[in-house]
Amino acid sequence: MELKQIDRVETITKQDFLKNFFKPQKPVIIERFIEDWPAFQKWNLDYMSEIAGEKEVPLYDNRPVDYKDGFNEPHAKMKMSEYIDLLKREPTKFRIFLWNVLKEVPELQNDYRWPDFGLKLMKGLPMLFFGGENSYTFMHYDIDLANIFHFHFHGKKQVILFDQDQNDYLYKIPHSLITREDIDFADPDYEKWPALKKANGFVGNLEHGNVLYMPEGYWHYMRYLTPGFSMSLRAIARNPKNLGKAVYNVFVMRHYDNLMRRMKGQAWIDGKNEKAITRTHSKLGIEH
Repeated sequence: MELKQIDRVETITKQDFLKNFFKPQKPVIIERFIEDWPAFQKWNLDYMSEIAGEKEVPLYDNRPVDYKDGFNEPHAKMKMSEYIDLLKREPTKFRIFLWNVLKEVPELQNDYRWPDFGLKLMKGLPMLFFGGENSYTFMHYDIDLANIFHFHFHGKKQVILFDQDQNDYLYKIPHSLITREDIDFADPDYEKWPALKKANGFVGNLEHGNVLYMPEGYWHYMRYLTPGFSMSLRAIARNPKNLGKAVYNVFVMRHYDNLMRRMKGQAWIDGKNEKAITRTHSKLGIEH
């Protein structure tokens, strides 16, 4: 893989963001944008344990998709205080993702402000993401292909990004939003996954207070270098093609995939995994 460092700026105006990053659909890390938010000082693991400790949270790990799993069905649940104790005590694969701040702990809204990047943010969907040391998300893109602003608070995280124009090289699973789950994007085996050698993407590290902008439909893989958490805000896709894909994903693809899982069971999952290899290699003239 050819990975360029994600552009970094110390801070940015709305006009410069729209001109230099949104319009050309380029990712950027803004290093100092939220220092006037109360969350900048307050949000750490201890504070989250204090304010949300009694909440039961959904946990996910890195096990491969199973046909019995529902869409975004958690692998375990525990109290937030217990989960944070686990994060601080030892490495764990358990992660929280898509945890809605507004719904779960409304008072956390007082700690952040809605930034003006020139895009209309979806006010009902501020989501928190937590992970333990060396836990990671599979390479994926979001079902709505939104513009995403990812605000990182505690710890350090590595991010690898690809544009949708890299799909032919990433071993994308058909009727899905993920690549092959057995690819280690932090250290890929190019003998096993030769198409990845042709992929061009971006890499960068996030620390406390950094904001990552991910353009519409960007693939993203995130590895927690230390225990930590982030919050994402999103704006609807503006590109008509991406908007069309988002509607298809939400109203057709997701339901079709769930139907086939029920009808064919694990054979549907296994078949999709195999097709990810045969389709990728045939497009590139690589013998499977």
